[in-house]
Amino acid sequence: MTRKQLIQSIIFIGIFLLAIVPVSYIVRTNGDVKDRFSGFYAEKDDTIDIIMIGSSPVFPYYAAPMLWGETGIAAYPLSSNVQRPAAMKYLVKEAEKTQSPSLYIFEMRMYTMGDAGLSENMAYTRGVTDNLKYSGNRVETIQALVPESEDRLSYYIDLFKYHTNWKMFAFPSEWANWRYEKENELKGFQFKDGVGPTARPEAGGASGELAIPPEQEVVLRDLLQFLQENELQALFIVSPYGESMEDQQMYNYMGKIVEEAGYRFLNMNNYYDEIGIVFEEDFADYASHTNAVGAEKCTAFLEKYLLENYHFTDKRGNSSYASWDRAYDLWLVKNKEAGDIIAEHIANEDYAVIEE
Repeated sequence: MTRKQLIQSIIFIGIFLLAIVPVSYIVRTNGDVKDRFSGFYAEKDDTIDIIMIGSSPVFPYYAAPMLWGETGIAAYPLSSNVQRPAAMKYLVKEAEKTQSPSLYIFEMRMYTMGDAGLSENMAYTRGVTDNLKYSGNRVETIQALVPESEDRLSYYIDLFKYHTNWKMFAFPSEWANWRYEKENELKGFQFKDGVGPTARPEAGGASGELAIPPEQEVVLRDLLQFLQENELQALFIVSPYGESMEDQQMYNYMGKIVEEAGYRFLNMNNYYDEIGIVFEEDFADYASHTNAVGAEKCTAFLEKYLLENYHFTDKRGNSSYASWDRAYDLWLVKNKEAGDIIAEHIANEDYAVIEE
């Protein structure tokens, strides 16, 4: 090979590698999780006050636009469906690349589940790994979540998995993801307007402790140590839902671990009356996730707790946060629409159908 041919080959390989990354970002399957993560990357550096990490109890429960509009606190959810607890530390590392939040909030529902059942479904892992930008931290996340016995290559280069997903190029909205930075109009919040009634759980507020799965306790203690070593402030919460007595006692157990490490633990299942949550009306799917009415109540309760226990600067009126003002205006409109739909569902006893 001549010198000229070598140079041409190097240039070709370089262009090819540079093209792989944006193409990979575009062909990743579209949806609310992709929009949420690319929306996070689109936020201006060092502008987010709170980053919320956890599974699906995060993004439909807590309306970041509402919190902003009422307090001037900018909060953003880095959450995915059935998010494995082992991913939390790496999501903090990812967030710290561009943000310096005053507080991290971790939703703890998934810590009651053994990791074996979670790791068997690759979708629970890919919800995180396939929505991170390519980086060294992404590699570390894959190594932490994917056993060596599995094919890690398709995780490292997820284009191998999505190489048939060329239909994404037909959507102009997906072209905006070429850098994986696309503004999320509602700052990661997801509206739910269904109604799935259920009875109020009797376990809320109960005492007693039950150990969490051993592998999750290891993950929790590792996360706490990481936060302490990096002097990061954190709040650990459990969102209200149709919990069992075993769940409640596991929260009591993990709450003790968290508080011994010097952090606050807020189990909202101990505060149904204070939240004003109505299990017959405020859930979209039979006490698993709140609808828009329930979300407004949970956001208001968390907002009050944050203002009473932490200090934040009200950033409303700052031109750098114009997108947050737009998000609040949009939330006001959509929240009214969702509230009307929910009221109609209740009046007609038109309840959610859960797909098998």
